[in-house]
Amino acid sequence: MSNAAIATHKPRGWGAIYTLAAVILVAALAFLVWATPVRDGAKDWFAPMVPGGWMAWTFPVALFFWVIASLLVLFTILAIRFPETPRRGILRIETTRGDRLFISLLGSAFICLGWLFFAGSPLWWGLVICLAYAAAVFRWV
Repeated sequence: MSNAAIATHKPRGWGAIYTLAAVILVAALAFLVWATPVRDGAKDWFAPMVPGGWMAWTFPVALFFWVIASLLVLFTILAIRFPETPRRGILRIETTRGDRLFISLLGSAFICLGWLFFAGSPLWWGLVICLAYAAAVFRWV
């Protein structure tokens, strides 16, 4: 193959990869919704999904881990499909998308813990602060 042909060659199959990832993630979410216990004819979203289990696997806990797994899958696909070079932000360290995701998740955990300590539940406004923090991390770090 000539250099001109290599330069204009577009990789194929990304639509299938995106679709497969989306189908797997949606199927996992559907399974979590299906596995949520039913009490008195309605879903009990806060009941243990595994009665007598060692951890309180409720739907919100499972949904939290599903979101983390979905972010990891998304960022892995993005890293393969659109490789990037590290950049320097306000922290003066080189970071990639994955580094910024880690920094935003770690900071969000501390924001949520602080919110629970100072304001208690519900955590909705704490999550709004976490989203603003994550946007700032992805923009300036």
